Amino acid sequence: MLITKGLAGFGRYLMLMGKVFSQPEKWRMYLKQYVKEMAQLGVDSIGIVLLISFFIGAVICIQIKLNIQSPWMPAFTTGYTTREIMVLEFSSSIMCLILSGKVGSNIASEMGTMRVTQQIDALEIMGVNSASFLILPKIMGMLTMMPFLVIFSIAAGFIGAYATALAGIITVDDLTLGLLHDFNQWFIWMSIIKSFVFAFIISSVSAYCGYTVEGGSIDVGKASTNAVVRSSMLILFADIFLTPCSHDRTETLVQVLRGQGRTEGHQCGVRERKDQPHHRTERQRKDRADEEHRGTPAAYQRTGAL
Repeated sequence: MLITKGLAGFGRYLMLMGKVFSQPEKWRMYLKQYVKEMAQLGVDSIGIVLLISFFIGAVICIQIKLNIQSPWMPAFTTGYTTREIMVLEFSSSIMCLILSGKVGSNIASEMGTMRVTQQIDALEIMGVNSASFLILPKIMGMLTMMPFLVIFSIAAGFIGAYATALAGIITVDDLTLGLLHDFNQWFIWMSIIKSFVFAFIISSVSAYCGYTVEGGSIDVGKASTNAVVRSSMLILFADIFLTPCSHDRTETLVQVLRGQGRTEGHQCGVRERKDQPHHRTERQRKDRADEEHRGTPAAYQRTGAL
């Protein structure tokens, strides 16, 4: 029964997404709504993203310094661990979980209120594709703003770590060395890619929960709760599948870079051999001439064997 209900809900979700990703009827209205959603869902979330990331970066730096401090550990371990946690998981995954509670509940409650007050029905009576007009700008707005929020989160976390350095927990030089040690830029790109996936999950699932509400104001509250729970679960499941992909991609890039290094080294060696002066060839000619003239191998003459 539960599996059948889940499959039916997934089918309704796919049908709704099919209506959403249809060509907008009026591009001017769509662009106006798109800018509005970017401001409402993205710009209004910058404050909470910066605040949470700043304190999380500071707390991670303090915890690593106080709990992993050992003579056997390098001094840059604290900065290195802080960077890896912020880039790989917190800013891309945990921050999206936090935003699913803020943005997801906002989208679901807004769509649910429009449904129970029959505003969506009024749009459909006027011949407007309500799904595309209401949901598509939200999805595109989240896809546009989420990568910027992730980058802001990473930067705020590093600033929080430097705040602990200024407080005397760790030296600025050790923290900077750790943040720069063995840096792999693919991790930044992977965080941005994950943010796109999570942004689509938050916006589309929350809009579906609000768009399909039936009942009154109590059902709107339930839809808002379901939107947050379902978005969070799907984000965690997606993170499980995306994380191994990032690791495999990293190994592939390392192998490619090593192969390029060998190829470049081989090409440089060939180029050096090609660019060698011709005095060795001339010397060989002189040795052959001496050998023919004296009747003695020139190699023995040079070594003093004869």
